[in-house]
Amino acid sequence: MTEQYRKFVRIASRFIPRDRIYTDALRRLAWGTDAGFYRLIPQVVIRSVDEREISRLLRLAGSLHLPVTFRAAGTSLSGQTVSDSILIVAGKHWERYEVLDGGASIRLEPGIVGARVNAILKPYGRRFSPDPASVASAMVGGIVMNNASGMNCGTHANSDRMLLSARIVLADGTLLDTASAESRRAFAETHDELLRGLEALRDRVRGNEALAERIRYKYSIKNVTGLNLLPLLRFDDPFEMIAHLMVGSEGTLAFLSQVVMRTEHDYPCKASAMVYFRDMREACRAVVAMKRLEEQAGERIVFSAEMLDRKSLEAVNDPTGTGLTAVLTETKASTPEELAVRIARIEELLRGFDTFTPVHFTDRAEEYAKFWAIRAGIFPSVGSMRRPGTTCLIEDVAFHIDDLPEATADLQALIARHGYDDACIYGHALEGNYHFIINQSFSSEEETRRYAALMEDVVALVVDKYDGSLKAEHGTGRNMAPFVRREWGDEAFEAMRELKRLFDPEGLLNPGVIFNDDPQCHLSHFKPLPLTDPLIDRCIECGFCEVNCLSYGLTLSSRQRIVVRREIARLERSGEDPERLRALRRQYRYAGEETCAGDGLCSLSCPLGINTGELTHALRAASLRPGSAGHAAGEFAARHFEGVKASLRPVLTLADTARRVLGVRAMSGLARGLHRAGVPLWQPAMPRAYRIPAALRKPAAAETPKREPDRVVYFPSCINQTMGLARETPVGEPLAEKMVALLRKAGWEVIFPEGMEHLCCGTIWESKGMADIADRKTAELEEALWKASCEGRYPVLCDQSPCLHRMREKIRRMKLYEPAEFIWTFLRDRLEFHPQEGPVALHITCSMRRMGLSDTIVALARLCAREVVIPEEVGCCGFAGDRGFTHPEVNAYALRKLRPAIERRSATRTAGPARSALRPIRAFPTFRSSIWSMPARRRASARMRRRRSDPGPKKRRNPARQGVEPAVRGFFTGCGALVPSLLLVEKGVEEPSQRRRVADHGPQLLQTPGVVRLRDPELQVAALVVLVPQMVEAAGVMLLARERGVVGQAVLHRAADDRRGIDAAVRLGDDASVDRAGLVVRRGAVVLDGFAHRGDLLPGEPAAQGGVRGEDPPAGEVVLLAALGKARIVVGGDRIDHRR
Repeated sequence: MTEQYRKFVRIASRFIPRDRIYTDALRRLAWGTDAGFYRLIPQVVIRSVDEREISRLLRLAGSLHLPVTFRAAGTSLSGQTVSDSILIVAGKHWERYEVLDGGASIRLEPGIVGARVNAILKPYGRRFSPDPASVASAMVGGIVMNNASGMNCGTHANSDRMLLSARIVLADGTLLDTASAESRRAFAETHDELLRGLEALRDRVRGNEALAERIRYKYSIKNVTGLNLLPLLRFDDPFEMIAHLMVGSEGTLAFLSQVVMRTEHDYPCKASAMVYFRDMREACRAVVAMKRLEEQAGERIVFSAEMLDRKSLEAVNDPTGTGLTAVLTETKASTPEELAVRIARIEELLRGFDTFTPVHFTDRAEEYAKFWAIRAGIFPSVGSMRRPGTTCLIEDVAFHIDDLPEATADLQALIARHGYDDACIYGHALEGNYHFIINQSFSSEEETRRYAALMEDVVALVVDKYDGSLKAEHGTGRNMAPFVRREWGDEAFEAMRELKRLFDPEGLLNPGVIFNDDPQCHLSHFKPLPLTDPLIDRCIECGFCEVNCLSYGLTLSSRQRIVVRREIARLERSGEDPERLRALRRQYRYAGEETCAGDGLCSLSCPLGINTGELTHALRAASLRPGSAGHAAGEFAARHFEGVKASLRPVLTLADTARRVLGVRAMSGLARGLHRAGVPLWQPAMPRAYRIPAALRKPAAAETPKREPDRVVYFPSCINQTMGLARETPVGEPLAEKMVALLRKAGWEVIFPEGMEHLCCGTIWESKGMADIADRKTAELEEALWKASCEGRYPVLCDQSPCLHRMREKIRRMKLYEPAEFIWTFLRDRLEFHPQEGPVALHITCSMRRMGLSDTIVALARLCAREVVIPEEVGCCGFAGDRGFTHPEVNAYALRKLRPAIERRSATRTAGPARSALRPIRAFPTFRSSIWSMPARRRASARMRRRRSDPGPKKRRNPARQGVEPAVRGFFTGCGALVPSLLLVEKGVEEPSQRRRVADHGPQLLQTPGVVRLRDPELQVAALVVLVPQMVEAAGVMLLARERGVVGQAVLHRAADDRRGIDAAVRLGDDASVDRAGLVVRRGAVVLDGFAHRGDLLPGEPAAQGGVRGEDPPAGEVVLLAALGKARIVVGGDRIDHRR
């Protein structure tokens, strides 16, 4: 690293925590690799959280003349998000959104995944128009900046067409919101030269009729080669031009921090068919005919026609026939009747073509979803078949639809002529857009020349013969940068150059992308994919797995683990740079191995089913070979497993006793100290010791049965044999006892296997890498279950889904069931269900997802509760056996969105008078249960009474810190995501460093309280209003509320005319204002609700200096504890603004 970069890091560290600035070898490599076939390793990687950071970073980089590249998900394919300078990642912290106009439009930050946007819009009957094959992984920033379209999205609904406004940060650090009149005025004052230059370029392009006509013609089909010139013709307003120029600019003009996009109608009725043809030319003719099929009103009937050539079908093991071409066709409608009519018209049209099999459409979602999953996985599937030592390359071209049959035949012949026998062609044929994949080696000059010759001929075919697009949706990147001028011509290319000079005069934003003076740049910096391990060798690093990787953003993702392991293997094989090799090995131990949960969820989103957890297990096995001390310890535990479990019970009892003696606070502090010394971390939710009662194992006394009873073999997991309930839990019975009671209530006889104390499924040893011991324990268990089940006559039930998952993989002789599955299959008709009124939050474990039981447990939960809440974006809990004790940061990071998700869902239930507000939510220990319930208010009240009677330590604590600091912390963790528009926070709400800084300011927060009397005598609310100096940029107001006698819940009700979906609302009277303490509240203000967490502002404790106590307020009073500075919240139209 040069002195310039060291200086950049030093200065950047003043306003960005060091844990978000990466300069080590491992993370620079990991984050510097994207899904494309190029690799550059950045000098510095920074994970940004907000616009202010981006602005300061760009100003700093500009002052030091250092290039900057931006990235969101890293699914780009053309080399546009790799850098050898500064890489700024805008991913995990950029996920906020706002649904507007009833779903007609949506405001998005760049880090939200495309599929997540569709999930948000689904209740509104709308969808996000762009739908690339990577939509489940690609983020909005990359989708918009590449102008990606996808399988059901043509030029009519791409990002350029659907964009309404944008917020951008220019190269000089200036922020512009094209939807804000105030922002426009300020920008016009400071950037008048840019605006005048843009208007002059617009007029020049429009005045050149030939150039204007060429631009229209080029954009009549998909085209992302070069910068987007269409806005110069479409818009007169320079700010509209600026917003739309960002689309397809690949980060070369500015940073995109927010967009507002129109959405499109999501048809409720859909049907798809895989139509097979013997000949690709015939398939193309059929596509051309389907393109012209329209309703009388001009509405299209065929929404998608995806071409898959014979190699594509072979890659996904299609069994229909050999040498075929398939066209995956989809139609949509508003009603089933309309859908049937459209299907009939398509089938009638296709009868005029030579199809291999009769055309059959299916409207069953589970069937057509399989078709589209096959299509989405073509690229990784074909890439996995590459020869060892080759790199998987994907190209992306488009032709005008009338040229499609001939152009397709020419493209096939061209590829074959250059000897790429394993290449495949597929893509969005309805839009004339094809992708073709080749597996290329660069091990010799001859191979490099072969690829260069192929590219030259492709350019000649696409540009010179058919005047098509060299890049239709994957972005120009470095791959097509040398050919932009050739496709567009000199005049159009110079217009693009002028745009680049206007926005980035120093050329520091993503240099080498779109504009590259090196005519050979597409032939350098290819990514190596060396053979590393059979478990991962098929991976092409597409990144589809990352959405399910719980450690992505904490340490490394599943893709990044593969990237690093490959580089380690390459360095080991080549012998180069031994110091870097040692650094990668050392740094990978924690980031790659120790923090991998090994849950296998990555395999669910990987088109090839690659399980990176298996790689982790293999690496652990390599360090625990037979004969090693670790392996010997594993052998001892396996042979004396009953004694190991017995010895665990006294340890749990000792921990519970220490908790009762010391109290939770002291015990937690002691546990953290011991954990820093290497001891597994004790947590307040730690279960107490448990042993299954002998009486439970005896058959229940019953009347003489009229027939032979149903029998089930019940194997309680090791955890549930040893660990009982946590000390503070509303659950009355341990799981094993509850399970047996339920089975017997339904009339089943329960059989326990013999020698249960020494039995185990083997998961413990498998996760540690001792597969031989794990298999031996599984075999022991299998024999015991085989005997207990009368050689498979009776079903077998295991109450822990991770254990059952391994048992199902290893034991084939018996039918094995998970509790929800068993209840749904056998007990549902024998039990009477009485749904509870309150909601139930359901966590679907990773192993249940892998076994395909998600729908089963959801259906069962809906029999038990009227409302089932599945927290959004919460996957694996990250406890991973003992990882929650040894590496609790993994568990904490995995569940960082759980509490906010549940609280948001609970907040939506608050309607009507405050006194009838929602119940507080309590989460059971995350490693013990799949279900969280929302207990009754009386439990919270009882808990408060217990805490009132326990004065705690006699030492008096700082009253301000005692009441305020936890409140601030609670707000940031509980409510920050609920109303992000009201908080411009310097650090992201999920950053631990931010919470520490808030705590540091605790004693200084409050000044003299004021009292506001409300006209509503029914209102029973105490609100704590805190303005955090130095942490909130624009006078954000935070509130914590509690209902009479109950801590830990939001109680404010929704205003009758509140259409913004913001939960909370207390309308203040005309005279409601407090100026003495510095807070001004106007009529019509909305008081936002929050959550006071346990330990915050308890009754009888001073809330702050000034004597206000946390007691029940008199009827009609709200206690406002105001902070430094003045603020007001103004409600106007459909927006809420905050102003000083």
